[in-house]
Amino acid sequence: MWKDFFYFTKAERRAILVLLILLALLSGGSIWFRLKKQDMTPLSLSESERIDSFLTGLEEKKRFPKKSFSSYYKEPAVPVRLRPFDPNTADSSTLRTLGLPAFIAQNVIKYREKGGIFHTPEDFSRMYGLSPAQFETLKPYIIIGENFLKPERDTMRHTVFVRDTLPYLPKYPEGTVIDLNRADTASLKRVPGIGSGLARRIVAYRNRLGGFYSVSQLQEIPHLDAKVNQWFKVEQAELRKLEINRASLDRLRSHPYMDFYKAKAIIEYRRKRGKLKSLSQLSLFEAFSEEDIKKITPYLSFE
Repeated sequence: MWKDFFYFTKAERRAILVLLILLALLSGGSIWFRLKKQDMTPLSLSESERIDSFLTGLEEKKRFPKKSFSSYYKEPAVPVRLRPFDPNTADSSTLRTLGLPAFIAQNVIKYREKGGIFHTPEDFSRMYGLSPAQFETLKPYIIIGENFLKPERDTMRHTVFVRDTLPYLPKYPEGTVIDLNRADTASLKRVPGIGSGLARRIVAYRNRLGGFYSVSQLQEIPHLDAKVNQWFKVEQAELRKLEINRASLDRLRSHPYMDFYKAKAIIEYRRKRGKLKSLSQLSLFEAFSEEDIKKITPYLSFE
């Protein structure tokens, strides 16, 4: 074939070569078009579904990001009931009901297990994790037991030459009666049966109440014997009133004759129906018994 090719003239051979080149180009273009057309064929149904599923998963992750375990865990709520407690002896459940988180209660227990002692309420304020606001709420309720108070320094050897400059406070003689609402800790310590610790408790409880209206209220203080009542009287006192229509939840529940549930009932009534106007409305609350109302009546103000 190629031998015959040389019998053609030069012009004919050139025309044949051009023709062959055109045929080659046309053949290559046809192959390229078929491959391109194959690439553009639709995806199979299963592949399309997998892609759609993948894209849907991405959208779900954006809408609902993955949460850590800690975000799902929520510390169980514990009803708060403020009451006197000794941080040296209170167990974890007692500390929790005082409104402290579980980790702070655990810190208190660990501190005591290592030999730590709370000698004063201020010592408790230094517990890790306890905020100043939490301490101020609990401070009126902190009672340090006699066994945990710092022993008074023996100054006998140091006062031999200054006896005349240090006043001696003897106990009151039999028959003495003092005003319970006006006595300070120095006067209270002169009452037989009352030491420094009990004197501080009486003053702290008086401040929380807003004043005593009866001597018998002393028996609401732990470790205080009824025998001391004979040394006291309650004159006409100006009790500090609890403004029931204005006080916050924390202020209401901090009163010794209130608790969280009583305070919550008052707050809810105010929110839904407005101000309380009389004790008759308060008596309708399930949280208040007849005895509760009788005890707290002298301290309430409905203004």
